[in-house]
Amino acid sequence: MKLVIAEKPSVGAAIAAVLGANEKRSGYFEGSGYLVSWCIGHLISLADAATYNEQYRKWKYDDLPIVPQDWQFTVASGKEQQFSVLKDLMHRSDVSEIVNACDSGREGELIFRFVYEQANCKKPFSRLWISSMEESAIREGFSNLKDGRSYDDLYQSALCRAKADWLVGINATRLFSILYHKTLNVGRVQTPTLTMLVNRDYAISSFKKEKYHVVRLDAGGVSALSERLNDEAAAQQMKAACEKSQAVCTSLKKEKKTVAPPKLFDLTALQREANRLYGFTAKQTLDYAQALYEKRFLTYPRTDSKYITSDMQDSTKELITGLCSLLPFMRDVKLQADLTRVCDNSKVTDHHAILPTAEFLKAGFSSLADSETKLMTLVCAKLLCAAAAPYEYEAVTAVISCGGYTFTVKGKTTLCEGWREIEKLSRAASEEQDEDADPETVLPPLAEGQTFDNPAAEISERYTQPPKAYTEDTLLSAMENAGKEETPEDAERKGLGTTATRAGIIEKLISAGFAERKGKKLIPTKDGYNLAAILPEVLTSPQLTAEWETRLTGIAKGSDSPDDFMRSIEEMTAGLIKTYSAISEDKAKLFTPQREAIGTCPRCGAAVYEGKKNYYCSDRACSFVMWKNDLFFQQRKKTFTKAIAAALLKDGKVKIKGMYSTKTGKTFDGVVLLADTGGKYVNFRVEQNRK
Repeated sequence: MKLVIAEKPSVGAAIAAVLGANEKRSGYFEGSGYLVSWCIGHLISLADAATYNEQYRKWKYDDLPIVPQDWQFTVASGKEQQFSVLKDLMHRSDVSEIVNACDSGREGELIFRFVYEQANCKKPFSRLWISSMEESAIREGFSNLKDGRSYDDLYQSALCRAKADWLVGINATRLFSILYHKTLNVGRVQTPTLTMLVNRDYAISSFKKEKYHVVRLDAGGVSALSERLNDEAAAQQMKAACEKSQAVCTSLKKEKKTVAPPKLFDLTALQREANRLYGFTAKQTLDYAQALYEKRFLTYPRTDSKYITSDMQDSTKELITGLCSLLPFMRDVKLQADLTRVCDNSKVTDHHAILPTAEFLKAGFSSLADSETKLMTLVCAKLLCAAAAPYEYEAVTAVISCGGYTFTVKGKTTLCEGWREIEKLSRAASEEQDEDADPETVLPPLAEGQTFDNPAAEISERYTQPPKAYTEDTLLSAMENAGKEETPEDAERKGLGTTATRAGIIEKLISAGFAERKGKKLIPTKDGYNLAAILPEVLTSPQLTAEWETRLTGIAKGSDSPDDFMRSIEEMTAGLIKTYSAISEDKAKLFTPQREAIGTCPRCGAAVYEGKKNYYCSDRACSFVMWKNDLFFQQRKKTFTKAIAAALLKDGKVKIKGMYSTKTGKTFDGVVLLADTGGKYVNFRVEQNRK
């Protein structure tokens, strides 16, 4: 009997159906010589600090750095029952072999190994490594199971990543939270990402626009522009000279250009395009793609490759033929599929690019939600575009002289739409417009030496523009390329995080209150600014994070040492704790929430603030306080709101509608008066207008 362990229940069910394990049990399937169960994601994780020492429950500087010598693990809360199921199955006497069928990647390997080791299982295990949940892919994967131990280096890479993140996260978060009296989540990927947001926002807010002028010359149906002029008088002089002169086309350059078809989607590219066109967040795109993968409509989404392997060409061409029949916008398009540009074995590591599946061709869009339909359309269109002919156009640059000045106009004329025809048709079908698409400018016939009488000139006043705020599209691109210039040419460039983790990093920054969404824009908050300002470069540098990912890749390939990597992380953590031992009292107040006074105290004139349970005078010597649960408002079934408190402090009275009368059992409108006599408690009374 073989025990197959998948990452999620839905994947386990799909595998069980293919293997013929059709008998449903509690937490697993059984049949045809197989037991198929699942992990429910990260079932086991590294234990928290308090597991090593009870005193770590309190955050104290003297306890830092916390560096476990014998790492402990824990079952994720709420998942204990499934771990018990897996452990029992692993130790069943009739189970001779385990199959690791968790997602094919670094994290999937970690998920399985943690469960395998925590269950103290010693039985041999093999590895299912597939990129699609189609029945044919699952069958082929099981006919070519890999030796599980051949992925030991991948596991060590994943384990080092988890331990390093734990060390930096636990110690740096505690260190700066202790110093600044606020929980400040610090992470090796999210902190540099936050810094990029802060730097961009600062560049925008500190930008000082500069006025300049451009003269537009209209001659023979052509609008040509001058160079940028900072002096308005010079622009006026140019305009006057042109209006008295004849314009001449002194140069006409025509150049045929070719734009190659786009590459296929990896996860980051898919997230970027879905954000730009549909406004999907990176996490939403990942969730939709994962759901489509589990429905067997999409290949493995957490890939960083935009290529397929040579042995996939025939099956991919079959996909393209099927898509041309399935997609309405392709019915009148003649496509001669050419996959040579996206076929490269050397650029496919763990997984190939994201593709639709043969299963999707059978089912179509009918069962999909709108969001899933949009994502599938993007993936299908990208495959068709990648296999289409190049886009060819003629670029025209004309130089026109007038009044002793030079003007330039550029245009382009399409020669062969190629892949852009498919892109335009798919956009039109989904009624989506790409705001970043370049408009096409077609120039009228021109010739060198051609003259134009009575040209018109017009001055346009313009301003320099600040950088654009990050969207998830542009931030994902920045994360992907972070540290690129500083990284050696022969090093692997992983940027900030991986294709699978970048969406989660963005969500963490938002949930922690360091960034916020404003439409499509991602903006750092005040706390985000402050956090980026107080942290050392070792934690905010994209270059350092890129080096981490490069080393983790080296460990996965067996070319770097896990022990050496962890030793360097421990040394860095200890140095961080030693360097930041104390800060000034003023700096310690940096993250103190800004309080907004709701009024002035009627007794002493000091500011009154809102607390959790009351509205209190800021002068500690003054005893003025109004309690939110005051019996006066409870009896009248009204909430003592901040607005009511502010009105009472300002005017000594407030009109309140719909108060309940305990005497009549009816509601009434009335004016509540602040009847403060200077005693321990503040009193209220009501003047009512009964209904």
